[in-house]
Amino acid sequence: MNTLLWVIIPYLSIMVFVGGLIWRRRYDKFGWTTRSSQLYESTILRWGSPLFHFGVLLVLIGHVGGLLVPKSWTEAVGITEHAYHLTAVFLGTIAGLCTLIGMAILIARRRLVGPVFTSTTRNDKAMYAVLGAVIVLGLWATVRANVVGDGYDYRETVSPWFRSLFILQPDPSIMAGVPSSFQIHVLAAFVLLAFWPFTRLVHAFSAPVGYLTRPYVVYRSRDARSQRGLRAARRGWER
Repeated sequence: MNTLLWVIIPYLSIMVFVGGLIWRRRYDKFGWTTRSSQLYESTILRWGSPLFHFGVLLVLIGHVGGLLVPKSWTEAVGITEHAYHLTAVFLGTIAGLCTLIGMAILIARRRLVGPVFTSTTRNDKAMYAVLGAVIVLGLWATVRANVVGDGYDYRETVSPWFRSLFILQPDPSIMAGVPSSFQIHVLAAFVLLAFWPFTRLVHAFSAPVGYLTRPYVVYRSRDARSQRGLRAARRGWER
């Protein structure tokens, strides 16, 4: 069971993720988009979108630092475990709440605004369900272990196991003693990873690099000087 959960499922998720991105880019290039609904409604979007995206960005930075940077490295530069733990829990909880609140606003907008709801697909609904589950489970694991409980240092268990996947030396026994809340959160995250390429979340891997080299877009003004050669507008009905 440990091999299935902590070796086979992670590698399958990573393979589906990479293969799905390649397939989507090759065969669905014009579908590689967020399918923005800003034209239908922008007031609520102006509140929910920044909360969600900035929250996700902070959560991602925290996970990259916690999972990929070894504990010995942070201690070598003078960051104690206590200081790291307090900062990670405090900022991680705030970032997670911002992400959750922003996502709740976006979901409410999709349900309450008619045109936006009409443009919402079943794929979008499934994506929101999986993404919301990952966020809620992450917050639950953090609060349960570090706020309600006595604290848990995942950098001694989850982080070494996660890094072992990328050097092709996975050790599933490390995850055997991890609290169930963290185990469920990790498994949900791999489900989201496998689902990612087939949703609108692919836009996270898009960057406007072409804007750096594309030709200038020339705009012609319509002020009084540029209209001297135009026929003056006439009042009344045309003959």
